Amino acid sequence: MSALTSHLRKYASAPVCHDIQINGQLVGLHDSGVLWWPEESTLVVADLHLEKGSSYARRGVMLPPYDTGATLEKLAGVMDAFDPARVICLGDSFHDAGGSDRLPAHYRAMLTTLQLGREWIWVTGNHDPVAPVRLCGETVDQVELGPLKFRHEPVEKIGSEAAEGEICGHLHPAARVRRFGRSIRRPCFTTDGTRMVLPAFGALTGGLNVTDEAFGMIFRRRQFSVFMLGNDRLFPFTASRLVAD
Repeated sequence: MSALTSHLRKYASAPVCHDIQINGQLVGLHDSGVLWWPEESTLVVADLHLEKGSSYARRGVMLPPYDTGATLEKLAGVMDAFDPARVICLGDSFHDAGGSDRLPAHYRAMLTTLQLGREWIWVTGNHDPVAPVRLCGETVDQVELGPLKFRHEPVEKIGSEAAEGEICGHLHPAARVRRFGRSIRRPCFTTDGTRMVLPAFGALTGGLNVTDEAFGMIFRRRQFSVFMLGNDRLFPFTASRLVAD
């Protein structure tokens, strides 16, 4: 077992979540960056961006080719912890439309093993608008389960009925705070209690500060909260505590 796998298997012993309500539904936020909906035994993950390194390499930008392996190892640890009946991947699961076809055989086998015995839903994203090649699972533009709606990009209208219960990714939210003379910036969950944007899960993904105007189109100013990813826990802050980059 690799050191990374050993480290991530900690999730399998006791998956502790921060419980909150989204549009009346109890969901759990995990420090790995996934959302857990216990009532539906559903695990939600956003922006894996698998094969991003190989995508850059095709354009002459050489990056260490370890992003897919690191992301799948992390996902495997989370799956061991929760053992979900359903997994929803909120788009940009692959960095480009050909990413699934470039997936090395050992990573393809690993992903196939994770899919066994459970429902797997691929939501299309702007990076991966087509169904993945030679992989199991259903591909949809969005999916609605009861009062929750799962899509890649948020509906850009504050207060619209379409936004109620929305769970999405795409924006790779990150937050910065200043505490004790230090500035700390981490990926985060972002929510106003009606809708939520998940952090990017992939190993080779950046983050957009939640003070950016892109978030101002979906959350009213200072009327949302973030849950910053930490080591073994989440750190909640109201919008008023956050600072720009």
